[in-house]
Amino acid sequence: MDAETIRELIQAGLPGAQARVEGDDGVHFEATVVCEAFKGKLPLARHRMVYATLGDLMGGAIHALQLKTVTPDEAA
Repeated sequence: MDAETIRELIQAGLPGAQARVEGDDGVHFEATVVCEAFKGKLPLARHRMVYATLGDLMGGAIHALQLKTVTPDEAA
C-alpha cells in the first residue's frame, strides 16, 4: 500500500474532499482530510466516514492510519 493510493481512495469516496497522506513504511500512514461533508459531525463520525472509503484495507494492507479531519472553514 502507498500514500498516493490511499489519497485517491479517500478523495473518490468523499466527493469534494482534499486529502494529504504520508507514510513511508507501507503500513503506517497519517492523513489530513478536508471535506465540507464533515460540517456538524463529531470527530468519531468524521473518522468513520474516512474509514468507510478504505473498506477492508483498514486493519489489513493499512495497519494504522492517524487522521486529522477538518472542514474547509476549520482548515482556513
